[in-house]
Amino acid sequence: MPFYQCRGDLPRKRHIVFRENGTLLTEEVMGLEGFSGNESILYHLVSPCRVKEVGAFTPVEREEWIPETHAHRLQNTYEVAPAGDEISGRRTLMWNDDVEISFCRPSSSMDYFFRNGEGDEVVFVHEGKGTLETIFGDVPYKDGDYVVIPRGTTYRFRPEGDQRHLVFETPGLIEIPRRYRNEYGQIMEGAPFYHRDIHPPTDLRTHRERGEFLVKVRVRGGIQDYLLDDHPFDVVGWDGYLYPWTFSIHDFEPITGRIHQPPPSHQTFAGPNFVICSFCPRKLDFDPEAIPIPYHHSNLQSEEMIYYVSGNFGSRKGIEVGSITLHPSGLPHGPQPGLAEKSLGVAETTELAVMCDTFRPLRLTTFARELDDGRYMYSWFEKAEDDPGLAGVTSHL
Repeated sequence: MPFYQCRGDLPRKRHIVFRENGTLLTEEVMGLEGFSGNESILYHLVSPCRVKEVGAFTPVEREEWIPETHAHRLQNTYEVAPAGDEISGRRTLMWNDDVEISFCRPSSSMDYFFRNGEGDEVVFVHEGKGTLETIFGDVPYKDGDYVVIPRGTTYRFRPEGDQRHLVFETPGLIEIPRRYRNEYGQIMEGAPFYHRDIHPPTDLRTHRERGEFLVKVRVRGGIQDYLLDDHPFDVVGWDGYLYPWTFSIHDFEPITGRIHQPPPSHQTFAGPNFVICSFCPRKLDFDPEAIPIPYHHSNLQSEEMIYYVSGNFGSRKGIEVGSITLHPSGLPHGPQPGLAEKSLGVAETTELAVMCDTFRPLRLTTFARELDDGRYMYSWFEKAEDDPGLAGVTSHL
């Protein structure tokens, strides 16, 4: 993040003696890109290397579904039964070498701690609230929040009520788009959000308990278990530019124009070879002759996944809350027949959705196959409006 934060107690300079009750604290530099990227410095009661026992390593296995045809896809996640916790309950829908997209509807809470040692995470909270407890302090979250968790962050979800998450994991870095930032890192006036919309950890809670604490770490394509005899949240102070934070989709300021604006105007995050965008309620195009829903376009070098959160999806018929559309590379897509004409004169939209555009093909899982309706690709066929069997399928925001 492009702004400095500090919590707890700190020495006057880095890399000098810092004691608590006469005991020398352990300094940890947690940084990206070697020693040239963003970093934070944390001060621990005991060494973060201290491990009582190394447990099992469990490979992350994905069952791939390779469809017989290359076509547009529609899936609906809303009725997926709750299972697992906020980590074990993540069920991968699609992935490539740059990003893994999962759906999670947990039925239980974590009784362990987790650290992603091989990627950044963005958790979109469709439903639910609670606190993400982290080594940097508490990060409260609620409906509509993106929870951004940098790699190496040890954390545990403490949910309040039912939860529904859409999760993005990447071996690259999650960033605020560079075009939103000036040369000094400050978010510029023309950006659709600002620094005060970004919420870093609140209270730093230093735990001093001894006992047995299970930490699961995702590394090298699997989950490694470690047993500690000291609570992992033993930090007495930290400062820097690297930490978890939240941003609410409801704080995104939509960019509108006289004619229809392209999807990059909705971009919220940037990752390696992919972007995450927020489609939010907004006034629509105001030219008297504007067509206020998207023109047809071809994803010649990208794949477009849209998760529908709430509202009325004007360029699609029959889309429900929790639906996911996938428009793969090489195929045009756009509003179904009749919807462009129907949209004329519409002044605003209430739709809310999260989009991920990838610039390399996505692979599907057997979980995605279970949710696939198998008929969405026919929704542009002119007879679709007369066919009750196709009336529940649709197109893009």
